[in-house]
Amino acid sequence: MLRSLAAACAALFATAVVADEGMWTFDNVPQAAIQKKYNITLDKPWLDKLQRSITRFESGCTGSFVSPDGLVLTNHHCAMSCLAELSSTSANYVDDGFHAGTRSQEKKCPTQILSVLVEMENVTAKVAAATAGLADAQANQARKQELSKLEAACTSSSKNSRGGPLACESVTLYQGGQYYLYKYRRYDDVRLVFAPHHAIGAFGGDPDNFNFPRWSLDFSLMRVYDKGKPARTPNHLSWRIEGPQEGEPTFIAGHPGSTSRLLTVEQLRFQRDVSVPSYLIRNSELRGRMIQYGKTGDEPARIVSDYLQSVENALKVYRGFQTALLDDGLFARKTVQERELRERVKTDPKLEAAVGEAWKDAADAQERYRQIYDRYLFLESGAGFNSKLFGYARQLVRGAAERGKSNEQRLREYAESNLPKIASSLLATTPLYPEFEQVTLSFSLDKLRETLGPDDSVVRKLLSTESPESLAAKLITQSKLGDPAVRKALWDGGAAAVAASNDPMIALARDIDGEARAVRKIYEDEVQAPVAAAQERIAKARFAVLGTNTYPDATFTLRLSYGAVAGWTEKGQPVEPFTQLSRLYERTTGKDPFRLPQVWLDARDKLDMSTPFCFVTTNDIVGGNSGSPLVDSQGRLVGLAFDGNKHSIAGSFWYDGEMNRTVAVHPAIIIAALRDVYGAQDLAKELLDAR
Repeated sequence: MLRSLAAACAALFATAVVADEGMWTFDNVPQAAIQKKYNITLDKPWLDKLQRSITRFESGCTGSFVSPDGLVLTNHHCAMSCLAELSSTSANYVDDGFHAGTRSQEKKCPTQILSVLVEMENVTAKVAAATAGLADAQANQARKQELSKLEAACTSSSKNSRGGPLACESVTLYQGGQYYLYKYRRYDDVRLVFAPHHAIGAFGGDPDNFNFPRWSLDFSLMRVYDKGKPARTPNHLSWRIEGPQEGEPTFIAGHPGSTSRLLTVEQLRFQRDVSVPSYLIRNSELRGRMIQYGKTGDEPARIVSDYLQSVENALKVYRGFQTALLDDGLFARKTVQERELRERVKTDPKLEAAVGEAWKDAADAQERYRQIYDRYLFLESGAGFNSKLFGYARQLVRGAAERGKSNEQRLREYAESNLPKIASSLLATTPLYPEFEQVTLSFSLDKLRETLGPDDSVVRKLLSTESPESLAAKLITQSKLGDPAVRKALWDGGAAAVAASNDPMIALARDIDGEARAVRKIYEDEVQAPVAAAQERIAKARFAVLGTNTYPDATFTLRLSYGAVAGWTEKGQPVEPFTQLSRLYERTTGKDPFRLPQVWLDARDKLDMSTPFCFVTTNDIVGGNSGSPLVDSQGRLVGLAFDGNKHSIAGSFWYDGEMNRTVAVHPAIIIAALRDVYGAQDLAKELLDAR
């Protein structure tokens, strides 16, 4: 019986050896499975070079070095925030694209930070020692304190390292089964080099999003600088312009944001019943408000475009989540997996004692979360205060309070290791649009009142004599936080300066901070703490059955996925894996989102219509992998991931090898665009010469 149960569990959990499933950490790549399926061995030099070539955009994307002079390839939609921040009424880089003719013309992105993972250190034993014997809430606090201490010590010890100091971040894997320190080389001088027109970078727009066939030229180029000069990046990817063949193995290295594949059934039910519907309802209405604002003129349309694209993309993702979570098959599969693992635990008295009532504890915590969810979402998570100015105010108010404490006693986001990122974003010179701020803030205040009710203490404090519209107008027009010099004075002045400030946004952040912190404390002690303790015990059970022959959930940290170029069958019809340039011109209508920029119409006769444009693979990716390179077995770049098909959205919860597909831009169309459409022969040469 023991053997049969173990075999059943292994069959249910170890699906990655059968399909191209998994987002694997670089220290635990499934070499045997890759060798068995594709007859390829990825040796350590191959993995090390690839690891050092990958960049993480702290704004939520991936990129890769593609020349020895710090040139970074990523997606156009990953460059959108930089394009928007650099744009103005006289220069619309989002719509019109950008090409720095010389390196002196490359423009610094105001808030962009890129990180490269150089080392990983397992600190699981240290964290376990710090929490041993403590009740859940105390263990939760002790765990955070230990991680803050380890991060600070790691950063401090690296100050004299060759190449400069490292930024150290703690990483939780297997839902608390392992803890690591990831050590990064950071670049805060990131400059825009090239971006195509938005009309071709996002060709097909929202209708084509998460669909295939595709013709989106979703790429851009940036360059990292070190001490005012292009950074030396010997670990860069060489270019294979002909791209991959159908059936050829491909590997994707990147930073997938978040998955929920190891969550309990009750945690998935919480997402299905509470968090996903809440997000969809709220942001669908926000989308409508934004569209209406954008229709009021050309400048509002420009201002809203980046944010609107982000919201529309997220809504599609969350609708995909909802569809997956409402699928009885998902819950049937997860229920069977969970039951089989629990049965396996019962066959080992020692393991059963260690795991205890972990699943029940996690379920009880989800019930408590349901009770406080709205208040936590609107006050602590900030859904009630959707404003860039309020974001500044909260960082200033909390930063002043937290920096006065010892590092281990602070809120985790204000730990010493995080302060450089906060300061860089807070003090950057970026555009702010008061009229649009009023649209988003008044909407969120309206939702705050609607959700918490007019008798809620915070609602009464803010809106007893004001409407959401009038309060938003007063806060936005009277605040001075749009001026980076004002923010710098408050950041540098600390607690005394913040306490003395009469800025209305600072006053708002101060006024609600007590109640926001109170609901955060309930969440941390009564939801987060028991869930963390339960997940650690469930991880022990999973390790007892599988060891680490499976992969952890995504955590916006570096992962490797493997797969191959392959189409799929949709409603009985085959979907071919490649598209060609010719069909782009057949699909254009002259109207957004199927409009081509004039330069593409002018260049038509110079282009080879058989040039491959986009293609699909079986690689397992999720959001955060945007901008990830696809490489072949020799480590050469053969594509640029920018999307998944509609079936891949459910990849947050499971992987379906028959249907899930990664969508990538082909390298040949990138080179053709640079050389034959945009006249950027210098960049095409830099890419092709990189060896």
